Amino acid sequence: MFSTLQRLAAVALVGVDVANAAFSVASVADIKKTAADIAFDMMQYYKGNLTGQTPGILPGPPPAGDYYWWEAGAMWGTLIDYWRFTGDESYNEVTTQALLWQVGPGQDYMPPNVTASLGNDDQGFWGMTAMTAAENNFPDPPPDQPQWLGLAQAVFNTQAHPDRHDETCNGGLRWQIPPLNNGYNYKNSIANGCFFNLGARLARYTGNKTYADWAEKTWDWMRGVGLMDDDYNIHDGAHVEKNCTDVNGAQFSYNFGVFTLGAAHMYNYTDGSPVWKDRLDKLVNATLVRFFPEKIAYEPACEDGMTCTTDMLSFKGYVHRWLSTTTQIAPHTAPIILPVLKVSAEAAVQTCTGEASGRMCGFNWRKKKYDGSHGVGQQMNALGAVSALLINQQGTKAPVTNTTGGTSKGNPNAGSQSDSFGAHNRPISTADRAGAGIVTFLLSAGALGTFAWMGLGK
Repeated sequence: MFSTLQRLAAVALVGVDVANAAFSVASVADIKKTAADIAFDMMQYYKGNLTGQTPGILPGPPPAGDYYWWEAGAMWGTLIDYWRFTGDESYNEVTTQALLWQVGPGQDYMPPNVTASLGNDDQGFWGMTAMTAAENNFPDPPPDQPQWLGLAQAVFNTQAHPDRHDETCNGGLRWQIPPLNNGYNYKNSIANGCFFNLGARLARYTGNKTYADWAEKTWDWMRGVGLMDDDYNIHDGAHVEKNCTDVNGAQFSYNFGVFTLGAAHMYNYTDGSPVWKDRLDKLVNATLVRFFPEKIAYEPACEDGMTCTTDMLSFKGYVHRWLSTTTQIAPHTAPIILPVLKVSAEAAVQTCTGEASGRMCGFNWRKKKYDGSHGVGQQMNALGAVSALLINQQGTKAPVTNTTGGTSKGNPNAGSQSDSFGAHNRPISTADRAGAGIVTFLLSAGALGTFAWMGLGK
């Protein structure tokens, strides 16, 4: 497929060596083969395409399985990027089936069967995946089905609705959507980060200033409430009953990644605004310093003691993908970001020697060997890191817009009929209170460890 000259050029560009006997990232062809194997292994965890199973979801939620609804949405986004970078269409059909099956009756990624654990961040991840499909011309669904851009707009519109933005803490999205959910009293960075990210990307794609205005407003709220400080530390969240003054200082890589990609889109949308360039550059620096020591992805809040929840075990891959796309949207960041991502990806594949197959990927990449852990998150991390090495290869285009070749059809009014399950528009019944008490008890009983609560609304 590749001439000797092309292979040599690819090696020079990628700049990494053979990682281990199982996987290599030494050339474009090797990267594609390694990514294909990692993707195949990841999909062994997915059962939704089997008879009697539900399309679109991973085994769960706990105690039925390890995974909350949101992580499946993130996995489909990873596979869209995998297709984008490698050209491998193997998972396109199952990805399309999954994304359409889970849209819910309002076609806004609020299916009633996940009400008990539905957060703005959960819905946001599915919306960002739909946006990824639109931006990269992932094959459009049949005309009688919801379209990628319209689905992203539906998620954005439901989250921009006044019901989601109350006056507590001077604004901002709550973690959970239904008021009865445990965590409804918490406003956090990832929920607002997904909304900011989606608004910035919709602004660039459509040229509609309303989306950009919301992104600006969300950024200002994050800074004003102190969830993003002057040093560009992004803290996890705070409680409304404390007027968000009890900031939880835990820092997670995906918060940094989601805001960085959004800032890159705002920089691009504003034609290189010095304000957004400054914000973006500081976020890039903060992300690399905090989460890529020795140029290898690291989750400091939980990695050393392996106290990471199932959710946290998937963050590294998102950050790799989002940072790589940042280099296309804001090319001046490429010389800073790409060398780091290369080193990190090389370390990642050295962990892929585990379990019975001898190639399941681990989590602690700094060890450069398998660490005994395995799961969808670990596979997504490695897949995101490896496939993103192809970001500058011929044929890998920057995300498109509706004026640069985008084919997905939009619907600016999508999601406008949603009522957030009617939670804000009806009195709370005795049955509601009883149900909420049961859920709260179950959640409280399982909330062991410093970060255990992080997984409850995912």
